[in-house]
Amino acid sequence: MGYEVELKYRLADCDRLLHQLAELGAVACAAMVQEDVYLNHPSRDFAQTHEAVRIRRTGTQNRLTYKGPRRVGFAKIREEIEIPFSDGEAVFEQLARLFDNLGFRPIARVKKTRRTFHLKESAFQLDIAVDFAEGLGSFAELEVQAASEAELAAAQAAVLAVADQLGLTEVEPRTYLRMVLQAQAESK
Repeated sequence: MGYEVELKYRLADCDRLLHQLAELGAVACAAMVQEDVYLNHPSRDFAQTHEAVRIRRTGTQNRLTYKGPRRVGFAKIREEIEIPFSDGEAVFEQLARLFDNLGFRPIARVKKTRRTFHLKESAFQLDIAVDFAEGLGSFAELEVQAASEAELAAAQAAVLAVADQLGLTEVEPRTYLRMVLQAQAESK
């Protein structure tokens, strides 16, 4: 079992952040488009339990992800289980259909362009995602995977240290899912 330790920041100046990442020696990956379809369980409301299940397509790659309830802490700390499955759009649609047949319902779709950077901090490998989420804006997500509960405090400290080095200050506590659902509710 692993834990995702993450903080998201709203970005006013992406170019400044990209320059700072280069100065810190962060290793850049190619930009990619991600599409997430979030599902709700047929017999329990994930909004009430603070869980999430999503099907993610990144290019041709597909993943199924479960995120457990948020734990106490400044950063978002959640159990995360992520399972890759076969590549391709047809497989993505088949999995969505399988979940639909089981009673799960899609509640939101989030599409974003993401550029990921890797940076070593303390004993951790940080992933820094610079995202443009359609209809939501630009964000930076700093994330590290902690292998056990014993690593959570150190992982959280590593994320905060890098955020400080990058001058990130405008914390966005909501998930993309929550932002989309709030925007949908406000437009009604």
